[in-house]
Amino acid sequence: AIPACLAASLWLVAPGSALWTAPWPWLACTATAVFSFRSFGLYRSIVRFMGLELIVAVFKSVAITAVGLVLMSYLVDSALVALKLGAVFWLGSAVYLSGSRIAVRLFLQAREPTGDRVIIYGAGNAGAQLVSAISRGGRFTPVAFVDDSPSLFGTVINGLEVYSPDALPGLMESLGVTRVLLALPSISRRRRQRIIDQLEEIPVHVQTMPDIGDLISGNARVDEIGEVDVADLLGRLPVPSIDGLLDACIQKKSVMVTGAGGSIGSELCRQIIRLGPKRVIILDISEAALYTIDQKLRDISRREQLGLEIVPLIGSTHHKIRMIDVLRAYEVDTVYHAAAYKHVPLVEHNMIEGIHNNVFGTLHAAEAAVESGAESFVLVSTDKAVLPTNVMGATKRLSELVLQGLNDRGGATNFSMVRFGNVLASSGSVVPLFRQQIRDGGPVTVTHPEIHRYFMTIPEAAGLVIQAGSMATGGDVFVLDMGKPVRIVDLARKMIHLMGLSVEEDENPDGDIVISYTGLRPAEKLYEELLIGNNVTGTEHPSILRAEEDFLGWDELRRLLDRLWNSCLRIDCEEARELLLQAVQGYTPTRKLEDLVWRERNGTNPSPEGTATVTTLKPKSASSL
Repeated sequence: AIPACLAASLWLVAPGSALWTAPWPWLACTATAVFSFRSFGLYRSIVRFMGLELIVAVFKSVAITAVGLVLMSYLVDSALVALKLGAVFWLGSAVYLSGSRIAVRLFLQAREPTGDRVIIYGAGNAGAQLVSAISRGGRFTPVAFVDDSPSLFGTVINGLEVYSPDALPGLMESLGVTRVLLALPSISRRRRQRIIDQLEEIPVHVQTMPDIGDLISGNARVDEIGEVDVADLLGRLPVPSIDGLLDACIQKKSVMVTGAGGSIGSELCRQIIRLGPKRVIILDISEAALYTIDQKLRDISRREQLGLEIVPLIGSTHHKIRMIDVLRAYEVDTVYHAAAYKHVPLVEHNMIEGIHNNVFGTLHAAEAAVESGAESFVLVSTDKAVLPTNVMGATKRLSELVLQGLNDRGGATNFSMVRFGNVLASSGSVVPLFRQQIRDGGPVTVTHPEIHRYFMTIPEAAGLVIQAGSMATGGDVFVLDMGKPVRIVDLARKMIHLMGLSVEEDENPDGDIVISYTGLRPAEKLYEELLIGNNVTGTEHPSILRAEEDFLGWDELRRLLDRLWNSCLRIDCEEARELLLQAVQGYTPTRKLEDLVWRERNGTNPSPEGTATVTTLKPKSASSL
């Protein structure tokens, strides 16, 4: 190609030049060009993924060859002819070399299979990067931009025209679009919610690129497209954090998280390690969950150069001696107790284990904190502890009473508990279940058309736990002002619409997904409350309230716990339930005993009195084990 470009340049500028008959300029020009092309990486580039940087490299490398040609031409021609020849050769060679590569790239791209035709919502830097990234993958074919800025309407970015959001419905049909990809990683949550509400009315699958924070931290790539964050569907802005409250119980302290591998526990760990602790002890009974969170925390610590000690421990809060040994060995200052069984039907069917883990696990961990001299102990609780109708809620309320009783007994450890509603995308929550059911073609199962729940995000929940613990004075029950509860069927409808599908119902018999009502599960409530009574006061945080609630004195509670412990040893579900009814204000079971082992021992229709043979064991104290 280089001799051809040189010949064309000579023909245009100096057809009578002596360079035509001298072989050495042709050889020298070609050798110089090959050397400069190699130096600038032209032979290492993959044409299919060529960008602007390669074209710049072409112009630079040809410029070196053109300078050499000017010098050689000056030896046999005038300076003016030499300069003209160099300029024409430089321009012609650069256009040929870059143009030929562009032509090959377009040819290769034209042969690649095209993916779903998509519109990019957001014509800023993120949108332009997203187009470049997904154009090379073959999964998507971007066909247009949509943006809210009137100044961009009609402009062309990366070869795609920018339209107004009002044009979306027409574009869907005219361009054959099947998806809208949101390239809005840094906009406010409120604006994102408005955009998603508008898109919900259009029958198109809406997906989004990662958040700007994840892109900056390296936790995500531009082309990692996912479903819309369900937090954007709640119609509630996230609760802001107050920096002074976040690190008060953590900075330069030895911190322990129980249930560290769970949804809340793992997020607590991720937030805690960034707040300057001296050491983080992560404890979980699940080896697999502990391994996963340990690896993630070490990756974060290494990437962000946090320089803290991470101690992964397998263990159960049941084991009081183990807990005391751990807390003393690592001189733990703050304990966040997130270890619990939380799935309502499962705990209802495994009543004794639910009591063991939620009540006595909390008791033993709390007493270990007292005996080891820990400064602060924060319990992760739930709205299901308020006027409970199920064993899970009753055990969580009793675990709250345990901490309130221990605080009433007196001691150096500051006990508090944080109560909040359902956590989005946690294990067992409706969001991942609905998403999978929609992908499978339905039906989407909702227990009741009028069931409502409070929702918050996992980071919100963990942040609330950390901040509330910093405000505790002893025996505090903290709750979050979570706004209005969400009707679950409305959440299901939004998720169906944003995946580009419609609900099959009487008004739309040709819809894609059926919503099926399965009936309330064992001990499930239509509505959840956050408060027992109305006696609440404000705190330093405008969205965190302190509830003043009745509790049992330690002596009375200890006697009840001893009886409950012995009923669990005998697997006496009836007595255990009776003791829960005595201890927990407002506990009103809606069904007969559901414990599977109890039902099996007593036959398919056990009598209220029970007919099983109960093993008699020597009474023991719950606090002594």
